[in-house]
Amino acid sequence: MRLVFSIYTALLYAMAGVAGATLIWLMISVITSVVMRNLGLQPFAWLFTSTEYGILYMTMLGAPWLVREKGHVHIELVTAALPAPLRRIVSRGVALACVAVSLILAWKGLELFLTNIERNDYDVRAYFTPRWILTISFPIAFGMMAIEFSRFVFGSELMHSGEAGIHE
Repeated sequence: MRLVFSIYTALLYAMAGVAGATLIWLMISVITSVVMRNLGLQPFAWLFTSTEYGILYMTMLGAPWLVREKGHVHIELVTAALPAPLRRIVSRGVALACVAVSLILAWKGLELFLTNIERNDYDVRAYFTPRWILTISFPIAFGMMAIEFSRFVFGSELMHSGEAGIHE
């Protein structure tokens, strides 16, 4: 079981690493596109397409890691006002709702992915790209987010600190 957790954690951090590298690529591709336009050149078609795909992949691959690190946006105003026992209940309830939503989105993402394969759908812009290449990220990312949110439901750590304001 320890091996499974190690592999899962390695996958989670690898996905976050790819998301970070994608952010760097987005910066490079946007700068390159702007420079080319300012020089009177037509930017490469693949440059724009890779930027669009990169935004999706960066978001989906980085999201499970953000959940683990509590880097997602949430407001502590209400939980800060609650007594500790009630805060635990509310925090675990919110995390449970997040698990439910993530599982629903993972299931729907899987259905979409399988539909794209069944129909042999293509994303037709500059290139013919199989659409499943985009939609495969949905069940993977949302499934892993469900796992990460469930750590706050069943684990010792709470999602909410109970401290309102910015703490960095």
